[in-house]
Amino acid sequence: MTEHQLPASGPRWRRRARTVGFAANTTAAWLFALVFSFPLIWTFFTALKPANEVFAAQITFIGSKVLWSNFVDAWTEVDFGRLLLNSLVVAAISTVLTLIVATLTAFAFARLRFPGRSAVFLLFVITLTLPSEVAVVPLFLGFDQAGLADTWVALILPGLFGAFGAFLLRQFMLQIPAELEEAARLDGASTWRILISVIVPLVRPALSVLAIFSFLGSWNSFLWPLIILNSSEKWTIPIGIAGFTTQTGTQWQLLMAACVMTIAPVVVVVAFAQRQLVSAIGAGAFGGR
Repeated sequence: MTEHQLPASGPRWRRRARTVGFAANTTAAWLFALVFSFPLIWTFFTALKPANEVFAAQITFIGSKVLWSNFVDAWTEVDFGRLLLNSLVVAAISTVLTLIVATLTAFAFARLRFPGRSAVFLLFVITLTLPSEVAVVPLFLGFDQAGLADTWVALILPGLFGAFGAFLLRQFMLQIPAELEEAARLDGASTWRILISVIVPLVRPALSVLAIFSFLGSWNSFLWPLIILNSSEKWTIPIGIAGFTTQTGTQWQLLMAACVMTIAPVVVVVAFAQRQLVSAIGAGAFGGR
């Protein structure tokens, strides 16, 4: 009997197909990255151009002169150091308080039993469909009558009770087996001890995601700070860099330099938080029952 050996072309073709697929995916990823990063690249190079070359007829990345002094001028003209400090303080406080409030709210909806829990949560989630601009006027009138207008309290407080953070953490908490909580109760743990020692460590990836979103939301907020703050010494970066636009025109090269300096801390935060983002998504932070 003659033995016939199967050709090895099948596995070879599969390996070749996987290689081609990987190369295609990598190329597509780089193209998408280039497209989405192009505005940032253009902003950076515009920040280095002389004022008269920003809107030159001939489009070039690099101007006739590379003016790093634009960053110095942008820093000094609007007191960027103070704006940066204000934004960091507001974003940090807002992020910490948001994590606390969202964790407590999510734990109540996910683990505690009380009458009307589902109905209250439904109303809570419905607020996600409302644009934030709807609440601007009522919030301003309320803080103004309470004497809190033009304060950081009024600036930070409204963002602490958004439904997104509580919804995100609740969906993650629902995936935690109830047996862990029951075992902790058998060991004599109180509700607070269960929350702190059992629940919070298991939802750490989701907390990382919420912290990033909260920080970025506070850092980039423009409309509410513009309405509630009158004193320039309390302004944050988004309001301060609007000072480059005056009645006589816009200093685009300085505005772009200020934008680059504004983006830099955000890039650092996202770069250090990449692993937490991937971990949260992989663990199913956006899922739930």
